Amino acid sequence: MPESFYITTAIDYANGAPHLGHAYEKVLADVLARHARMSGRKVHFLTGLDEHGQKVQQTAMKRGVTPQQLVDEVAVGFREMLSELGISHDDYIRTTEPRHRKVVQEFLSKLHADGLIFKDTKSGWYSVRQEQFLSDKDRDENGAWPEIYGEVTQTTEENYYFRLSQFQPWLIEHIRSHPDFILPRFRQNQVLEFLKEPMNDLCISRPKSRLTWGIELPFDKEFVTYVWFDALTNYYSAVADKGLWPADVHVIGKDILSPPHAVYWPCMLRAMGIEAPRRLLVHGWWTIDKKKASKSAGNATDSLSFARSHGKDAFRYYLCREMVVGQDADFSETSFNGRYKADLGNSLGNLVNRLLNMVGRNCAGVVPAPAADEDPERSVRSLWADARRTYDEAFAEHQVSRALEGLWTFINGLNAYIETRAPWKLAKSAEPADRARLDSCLAHVSEGLRLVGTALLPVMPDTAATLLRHIGQPVPSDFGSFDWSLAGSGVKVAEKCILFPQIDPPPAPAA
Repeated sequence: MPESFYITTAIDYANGAPHLGHAYEKVLADVLARHARMSGRKVHFLTGLDEHGQKVQQTAMKRGVTPQQLVDEVAVGFREMLSELGISHDDYIRTTEPRHRKVVQEFLSKLHADGLIFKDTKSGWYSVRQEQFLSDKDRDENGAWPEIYGEVTQTTEENYYFRLSQFQPWLIEHIRSHPDFILPRFRQNQVLEFLKEPMNDLCISRPKSRLTWGIELPFDKEFVTYVWFDALTNYYSAVADKGLWPADVHVIGKDILSPPHAVYWPCMLRAMGIEAPRRLLVHGWWTIDKKKASKSAGNATDSLSFARSHGKDAFRYYLCREMVVGQDADFSETSFNGRYKADLGNSLGNLVNRLLNMVGRNCAGVVPAPAADEDPERSVRSLWADARRTYDEAFAEHQVSRALEGLWTFINGLNAYIETRAPWKLAKSAEPADRARLDSCLAHVSEGLRLVGTALLPVMPDTAATLLRHIGQPVPSDFGSFDWSLAGSGVKVAEKCILFPQIDPPPAPAA
């Protein structure tokens, strides 16, 4: 049986349209899922929609629809985004589904029966935007509430609480003894810093007098479940009957690392006697033209149009190449067009067509067998060995940008190899040695492009498949043929291949 690989994204909140941050997270998880499939693992890739909470209820009331009608509508938009981006998820969970509600209520019942949930009346600061109670340690260095919390008011309310605080020593030890639990590792240090202060118990309910749109507590019908306790459970509820737990990777944004995913979630699981997820992979935020992406500015969703104008694979490449996982990145039309023209059009697209043109002109469209093996050929093979090593090491750490950087070093090396060999000159020579060099050049470029196409399948699945077919190669389902083999010799290639068509700039506004 192949080794399983269970990967998830954060479930998107059903109170708005998809934006760049949603797109990036899904693409990143999809690339890792596709890579794992090609590595021979049995992948289960989960994404979905977080549909309960106060903001959903308020938005529905303003629009004059039921909350269920609202989330059904929002779900359509998010599913369309997944389709447009070529996301290969195996399951899509919505927190209004019966399968999810059942597991959440089972969690609540067990924790309540074990004395880990208690009722109390407390006063505190409450963030309407984040739908959570805050403590003074949530303030910034100036004593103010960070913008992420929005309006913060003082509230006194009776609710149910999870005894989160008693799991703090276990959590600290778990993080320290599992150095790969949170990646990149500097994020782990941030969580440990957060845990230096005593934790408060977690409020896990809201009274129906204030919020009705949620999963009812099984032991008190006057309350519904707090949205975070509800939402986090999706990772388990989706596979509760599949034997896939624990998750291998939770892909999340840095804004929901601590406390939700790095504190609440592992402690909830510990209380249930369930193993913690193996890894939290934490990505940064996108700015757009050096400005914060936001729905109000209109820039958060506009960037998704590039997937339609330039093709989803070019969009996927840009997102994966531009953001180093864990760090922030900036999206701009200038940088996107630069990557599209330089990396994709000039470096890769032109390389493919140079090969097809030279094979067609000099070898009747059939890749020749190599007949010379000199320093330039040995250098190309050495370049591939370096690129392959970088690719494998980078994917082991989920650093897709580094894998692509190494791959483009090899692509640029193939272009330089062609310039060194100058096959257009070799083709004019009557010397047998030059004909041997020409044949070797074409065979080596063909093989290099076969390996490039294979390496790009997780990132640019359609484009990579098109590339491989045009150079006469099958589209592999795994990395079994990922070693240098000169397998292209003797195969028929296409006459031409336009992988990245030139995109005309938008017309200038009328005077």
